[in-house]
Amino acid sequence: MRTISVEKAAEPSVSERQTELVERKGTGHPDTICDSVMEASCIRLCREYIERTGRILHHNLDKGLLIAGRTLTKPGGGSVLEPMRLISGDRATMSWKGIDIPVDEIVETAAKEWIAGNLRFVDPEKHIVFQHEIRTGSAELSDAFSRPVIGANDTSVGVGYAPLSETESTVLETERYMNSSACKSIFPETGEDIKIMGFRNGNSLDLTIAIAFIDRFISDAADYFSRKLALKEHLERYLLNRTSSFEKVSLRINALDDPRRGEGGMYLTVLGTSAEGADGGEVGRGNRVNGLIAFGRPSSLEAAAGKNPVSHVGKIYNVLARETAARIHREVPGVKEVTVFFCSRIGTPVDQPLVASARIIPDSGNRFGPMQREASAIIESELNGMRVFLDRLALGHFPVC
Repeated sequence: MRTISVEKAAEPSVSERQTELVERKGTGHPDTICDSVMEASCIRLCREYIERTGRILHHNLDKGLLIAGRTLTKPGGGSVLEPMRLISGDRATMSWKGIDIPVDEIVETAAKEWIAGNLRFVDPEKHIVFQHEIRTGSAELSDAFSRPVIGANDTSVGVGYAPLSETESTVLETERYMNSSACKSIFPETGEDIKIMGFRNGNSLDLTIAIAFIDRFISDAADYFSRKLALKEHLERYLLNRTSSFEKVSLRINALDDPRRGEGGMYLTVLGTSAEGADGGEVGRGNRVNGLIAFGRPSSLEAAAGKNPVSHVGKIYNVLARETAARIHREVPGVKEVTVFFCSRIGTPVDQPLVASARIIPDSGNRFGPMQREASAIIESELNGMRVFLDRLALGHFPVC
């Protein structure tokens, strides 16, 4: 018998509050690189486990550290003086019933493929040194994968909400557009390392954008500031053409820039990411599973990226909560906003949480009783479909950063 609770929330929705702060770390941000690489490695390892043993074995690859390299930037094209270093860690099963699994090789292959496919100017063979610190798991956690029913590996909480506010969706979609092939074809000088902070005050939205420019495309300081202005004007048109209720949208790009300082007053990179020479990265320090860091929302501190999709509730429950909240908002009439929580108890099957709860902000004039019953039924349905959900999670069907 599951414990499912659905209650009416008393607070206003996020969009009704006076202010809102939302951040997005883009594809080439060092933290997002770590999350993405370790998640790609986890997905690849799951497939290898299934092919070699017929099942997913114990592993967690949620410890990744990107150590910045060293570059010399220069208009017209700089150079890489010292490569970045990507350290992958935590635990994985390396042999099973006499079958050896080359975990380090699998992880490195997946990492190189993700980097080559997402960072245009980073050559994983030349610009990154891979250091593997993955070890075998503890006896008890490894044994849990041999039991008839695999239980939760931890007592933890996952949380998700729906819908995204207009501020959240604007921040998310703007970064995705800036890193799209369409935008890169117009502005090839922009790198993948983008960070956006959105600040809404009433009906006005202010976006502070940091974006790495690639030095080989920039001839001098005047060219840099001219290209930056062109990008700003292009993004202003992009935002103007989006359907929105904002009375005013303003943006500022690379706020640290100073035209008076020449080359020292420009955000230039050789490879398009600050990890090449300025900033390190780490799994779990960036976006939550919906791709955002929303400071007015409940969130989990669990790093979902790289965690195993069979028993690790830090991944399972955060993604499931997001998907369940989206379904409740989509299917239950009168729901203005909903937040879903799943709490596990270590050793208990993941489809039997300690508690599954939802907090609903209803539209005015709608009766809460029907919403409560329908939302409870959806939560029950999602938990009943756990097996299919876990299979899809293992195959990488759900983004986690």
